[in-house]
Parts: sequence; structure tokens; C-alpha cells
Amino acid sequence: MKIISIKETCLYIKDLNLAIDFYHEKLKFPLISHVKGKHAFFRVGAAILLVFNPEESKLKESPPSHYASGKQHIAFEVKPEDYERSKNDITNLGIRITDKITWGSGQESFYFEDPVGNVLEIVPYGVWENG
Repeated sequence: MKIISIKETCLYIKDLNLAIDFYHEKLKFPLISHVKGKHAFFRVGAAILLVFNPEESKLKESPPSHYASGKQHIAFEVKPEDYERSKNDITNLGIRITDKITWGSGQESFYFEDPVGNVLEIVPYGVWENG
């Protein structure tokens, strides 16, 4: 197998309108599918962010049942030259940065939360490639 990337990842948020307001309206991720009470899917660069209502998703038979609870984590990658602007964009949206870390590569990433407490991170390209 020669996998080239992770194409999609999931978050589980019961209030899909809250998810749409945050990920589509605030962060400007294009909304590519929404089925009321079931899911909202967003395009994030070349990947897809799937947001499922966990109460509905855990009852599925096909595709197989999946769900989670608690604070989940996703890191979004930006070009190094866009990192500081991304940090400013997040704070200008009224979203609080909860942490910053300098990695072995010498690059910094920062963390913030969505409205239900999922831990989101912005990393500049190279964090994993150079360290």
C-alpha cells in the first residue's frame, strides 16, 4: 500500500448548526454537504472535515458505526508565510488562543477550541517534515 495522505477526518458534534456556524461561517471552510440532524461536511484544502452527530452516527450500519466523545484534536497546516496572519485571523474572530508550542524544528504552533471544546491547532508546513 502506498497511502499518500489522510483524506478525511471526523469530529463529533451533536449541534450541527453550531458546527456550521463555526467551521463554515467563521473559519470559511466550504460546506459541501449537510443533512439536518446527521452530518455536515467541509472542504479543508485537499482534505475533508466530516462532522457527525454522534447520537445518529453510532446507530449506522453502513458505513460502519463510529462516534466519539470528549475533546478531539485536529491540526490544520498553513504555509509558513501565512502562519502569523492565521494567528491574527483567529484572534480577530474573537477566538481565544489557548496555547502556543515551539517544536523541535524551531517552529511554533498554536491551539484554540471550537464551540464544543474540540482542540484545534494551526501548524506551519515543516513542523513534521523538519523535526
